[in-house]
Amino acid sequence: MTHPRGSAAAKSAAMSAALSGAVDLSALKARADQARKQPPAPPEGGPAPSANGAPPSDAVIEVTEATFQAEVVERSLRQLVIVDLWAEWCGPCKQLSPVLERLAGESNGAWVLAKVDVDANPRIAQLFGAQSIPTIVAIGAGQPVDAFSGALPEPEIRKWLGALMDALRDKLPSITAAEQGGGAGGPVEEPEDPRFTEAEAAFEQGDFAAAQAAYERILDVEPANELAKTALAQVKFTARAEAAAPDALAKADADPSDVAAQLAAADLEVAEQQVEAGFARLIATVRRTAGEERNKVREHLVALFDLFDPADERVMKARRDLASALF
Repeated sequence: MTHPRGSAAAKSAAMSAALSGAVDLSALKARADQARKQPPAPPEGGPAPSANGAPPSDAVIEVTEATFQAEVVERSLRQLVIVDLWAEWCGPCKQLSPVLERLAGESNGAWVLAKVDVDANPRIAQLFGAQSIPTIVAIGAGQPVDAFSGALPEPEIRKWLGALMDALRDKLPSITAAEQGGGAGGPVEEPEDPRFTEAEAAFEQGDFAAAQAAYERILDVEPANELAKTALAQVKFTARAEAAAPDALAKADADPSDVAAQLAAADLEVAEQQVEAGFARLIATVRRTAGEERNKVREHLVALFDLFDPADERVMKARRDLASALF
């Protein structure tokens, strides 16, 4: 797996954190663990056929909840990923998907089409807030970049893709490599860093303590490694969110003075994409507390901020509200 250094990793924080929480938690993690023990099977009915009846090429991948983090979020750090939310019963999907498959094959590795059967993987559709299908979402540098719904004509799709290439050319090496003729075999890969491979393997196995230790060892040697910092924050967050009791929200709402319950409830809310609610809960707790308790809540909230792009409007508003609560 390739790991770009610097700003690309930092910018991927919001999307990666959201997916780490929303896709890998509780029942979905159990489903992912089960999937690892069994050979993968195609979705019932198979994907929408390609224009010439051939199976999807390397430019087209089937994605599930178990593989979304690696195949979409992490892949998007080096290659543009176009997510196709479709279903077998969807008529417009059968018009649009073959066009996207063909264009992906023609892109010479500049981008990859990630097909998601929403019937088999409903949490991914929920994550994107898809109101209808087909819904197409572009993911670049770890973040949603643009999206559209419905079966657009091919000229409009080409224009949309061209604009994405222009916007992301300096961020994603696969685009330049494809334009220079070096992308036929897929995106250009950087050498794997065994330290990150070790950490990711532990994370994927649910061994959060080992993953945390591996990232901390990297930071002991490279204190300024932004990717390791971001990944460490996400590991800590995912571990907390998965460890939270199922009744954490109810417990926190029943007793606002229970600081530990408020922290656990905020983690769950952020993991479930109720980001503003999680931030507001902790800011309200800051207002009600003092001394060491207040500082504990403040530090927890700041750690949640670190999961997102600093320019995220939700983070900027919450930082202003926190300052008001403190001073």
